[in-house]
Amino acid sequence: MAVLFMVALVISLPGLINSFQPLFSFDGNSTTHRDITQRAVLRKTAEVCRDIAASEGRDFSLTIDDSLSTDKVQRACSTTDSSTALLSTVIFRTSIANMYFGNAKVDVVFALSEEHHFDDETFQGGRDVITAGVSAVKASVKLENFIAGRWTLGRACHTLQDFYSHSNWVELGNNAPYSTLITPDQPLENLAGLSTPTCRNCTGGNCENNLLQQGLLTSGYFNVFSSAKPAGKCSHGGSFDQTSRHDPVGGINKDDVGSSHGSLHHKAADLAVNATMELLEDIRLAVGDKNFLRLMGLSQSSVLCFVIDTTGSMSDDIAEAKRVSFDIIDSKRGTQQEPSAYILVPFNDPGFGPLIMTTNADVFKDNINKLSASGGGDIPELCLSGLQLALTAAPPSSEIFVFTDAPAKDAYLKSTITALIESSKSVVTFMLTDVLASGRRRRSSQRVSSRSMSQSDAQLYRDLARASGGQAIEVTKSDLSLATSVIKDSSATAVVTVFQVVRNPGRPDNFTFTVDGSLRNMTAYITGTSSLTFDLTSSTGVSQSSSQSSGPLASFTTAGNLRRLSFNTDNQTGSWEIRVNSNNPYSVKVTGQSSVNFIFNLVEAHKGAHGDFSLKEGRPLSGGNASLLVSVTGSDTVKVTGVTLFDSSGPTEVNGSLQSVGSGNFLVTFSGVPAGEFVVRIRGEDSSSTSRSTQSKSFQRQAPTQIKTSSISVTALANNTNIEPGSTISVPFTVATTTNGVVNDSATGTFTVRANNDRSYTSTSPSTVTIAAGSGGKANGTVTLTAPASAASGSDVTLTIEAENTAANDINYTVLRLSVAAKVTDITRPVCQVVSSSTVCPSSSSLCTSSQWEFIANLTDGINGTGIESVAIRKGNGTLNTSTVAGAGGENITVATYKASCCSQNVELAAVDKVGNVGMCVGQAKGSTTTAPVTTAAPNTTSTGGHAESISHYLWISVVVSLLWK
Repeated sequence: MAVLFMVALVISLPGLINSFQPLFSFDGNSTTHRDITQRAVLRKTAEVCRDIAASEGRDFSLTIDDSLSTDKVQRACSTTDSSTALLSTVIFRTSIANMYFGNAKVDVVFALSEEHHFDDETFQGGRDVITAGVSAVKASVKLENFIAGRWTLGRACHTLQDFYSHSNWVELGNNAPYSTLITPDQPLENLAGLSTPTCRNCTGGNCENNLLQQGLLTSGYFNVFSSAKPAGKCSHGGSFDQTSRHDPVGGINKDDVGSSHGSLHHKAADLAVNATMELLEDIRLAVGDKNFLRLMGLSQSSVLCFVIDTTGSMSDDIAEAKRVSFDIIDSKRGTQQEPSAYILVPFNDPGFGPLIMTTNADVFKDNINKLSASGGGDIPELCLSGLQLALTAAPPSSEIFVFTDAPAKDAYLKSTITALIESSKSVVTFMLTDVLASGRRRRSSQRVSSRSMSQSDAQLYRDLARASGGQAIEVTKSDLSLATSVIKDSSATAVVTVFQVVRNPGRPDNFTFTVDGSLRNMTAYITGTSSLTFDLTSSTGVSQSSSQSSGPLASFTTAGNLRRLSFNTDNQTGSWEIRVNSNNPYSVKVTGQSSVNFIFNLVEAHKGAHGDFSLKEGRPLSGGNASLLVSVTGSDTVKVTGVTLFDSSGPTEVNGSLQSVGSGNFLVTFSGVPAGEFVVRIRGEDSSSTSRSTQSKSFQRQAPTQIKTSSISVTALANNTNIEPGSTISVPFTVATTTNGVVNDSATGTFTVRANNDRSYTSTSPSTVTIAAGSGGKANGTVTLTAPASAASGSDVTLTIEAENTAANDINYTVLRLSVAAKVTDITRPVCQVVSSSTVCPSSSSLCTSSQWEFIANLTDGINGTGIESVAIRKGNGTLNTSTVAGAGGENITVATYKASCCSQNVELAAVDKVGNVGMCVGQAKGSTTTAPVTTAAPNTTSTGGHAESISHYLWISVVVSLLWK
């Protein structure tokens, strides 16, 4: 425990960054881990899209270089006419952000780990970190758990990228990545021994020639506590590295342009980009192009996610959920608007789940068809337990729809659900039926009893909807079909929130919002009591009142407490107004479709000469400073003019100061954020050609999710980011009381602690922690989490740790996502062996269509391997058949038979074993020698791909085969 808290102390030291800068470069000329990761992801994604387009006979005109942006790649990869189509890059941007935030987290969680940074010549340990991470990513993708895969991928990339900054690979004159770092079955060679001197003293602060020219691979030693290091060894260098003060003094790192070997910084960064692309290619070969693009987050559409109460009175609700989901599926299937995944979570009492998550619409249809309303027992149901599963499974910024007519039996999970909403930025909308009914009948298997959901029961759902930016729609069962139009609205492409406000308690008020030329299909949602009235006024002064269901500006329908206004198309741009007259609680939300949107993430600073930022978990501190990384999507011509924290229930606004950090990203700093509940609102100007008006190009967008401040600080530091099945992980955490964002050293008090995880894994935690006098205003505790031996490798578990004050009016939390990863012992790639070769293809290309060639190879994974799981055509325009036979030594042999026209004379086959190791076979038609084919058994076969014609005989040709390892 002491060691763990020492690590926590060390990483809080200002400026302790021992790598390429994680997120931002403030010297204006250095490359960060964020830059490296984003460049590699964009280039590799574009390459995959280019190869897919070529295989489908489509044009792909994008130039693949370091000038790529998410918008350019998304449009180039689109299979529709993307020049005018609405395309949202929010999912793509968010996915890349998950990767580079996971990357940056390594400098926090593993600040002093030599192997995570390739310090102290720990080359074997560093490679183990990379290859274990890559194996975990492949396992996650295999389970379609792309969220966990992205975070793990980011962490593995950090270590790989650090190799090129911290070792002398660049100084040795290498111009290509060290591929052995991602191939664990290959030996690490040419390493400097422990007793081999590698450096001399720097002279006068100049370290350009401090490496001894021996041709051996080395890296710098680094220690913040001690100057000790083996004799003659290089140091990392920098103000925090104590070893750099011990002979030989100086360092060799290339973390930025001002580092010891800063003149080689850009070359190291370029190699790190290429190495990251090489790692991504290995993952691509293992998981296939489709799943690789899903891992990268290249999707136009969000998920369709339903959480459904299945107790006895829910028959009508379940039928409506089926109807609306089937309508969405059938209308969007096969288009770029088809949901990227389907999530279904049933709940009742005493059970909830299982969670169904699939990319197959028919699987989702089948599972929702199986739902039936029965049982229920007592009135409350486990609604929040089901919602917890959905929140941790759905991608960030998803929209989740909950169907229920009962109060939550697990209301104690409210703070956990709120934490997950704030962390994931997902929007939750509740479809509540018969809330006001006083004598609703709910059948059970044994009896009929009278039930009802009170206003106080419904308030829980309203609070959660408000926190997420969703809505609590209260209707009768007969009117539910009128309200589910909001689900179809949300499934449209590129939906953005223009304006949203909640008034509780209610009061008459006027609200203005800006309509810009990029907006289409605008819709407003107003919830409130039946006595609520409103007036809508356009930028030209035209008005329409709530007494007009169809007027000059919009048409609207009413279902329960919901008014849905569909704006008339092509309305004028500028400032619009909604005037609401009600003394009861109400909400107003205005949405539209536009490519222009934004995402944001809370980040926290590590101050100092070499400081930077990392992702902040939990709520910002009341009275303190807060920082956001804001990324604007959809247009290269957008200019952000302001970012505001806006209290949607009151008059408070906090303006942020903006600093551009490139590629549409802005670091926004807020000073002295008061206690309250805020949303993020951005304003700007867009001069793109998609604007429909010659008037003002001003726009505004609002994030749905609330940001709530707290005076409690909760931090946690897991000793690992992975957990093996059957093992237990310890997570130390610290609770502190703050004043104006600073820990109050003299504070005391007791805090209630709650630790919850979404997998129901066995866990222990203290029920309270107490800050005692003289403790520096902090209290420590430990949560343990045990993954069962049956936990699937590639899955994940989300742990939420909360601390609440004794008055129960302030709470903060931290959320940790841990990957479940079994240790991989099979590190050997599949082996390819040639079986046959024969005669020649015609030399004239005009005759190639009348002839075919055939390539046969045996693929094996060894007697102790996990076995060949798939063989796919990586390059070639033919047909592949595979079959399995038993070898003489008892191993399974996969026989690959590839047939193609002589017009396509090259083939690459990728063989993947069950843990994701990839072996490549390359064949080329040529030559004139003839060899009889080897005869094999006639087992069952499978066939994939290709466009070769079926013929009854083949011209045997010579096949030149080589073994190509990736």
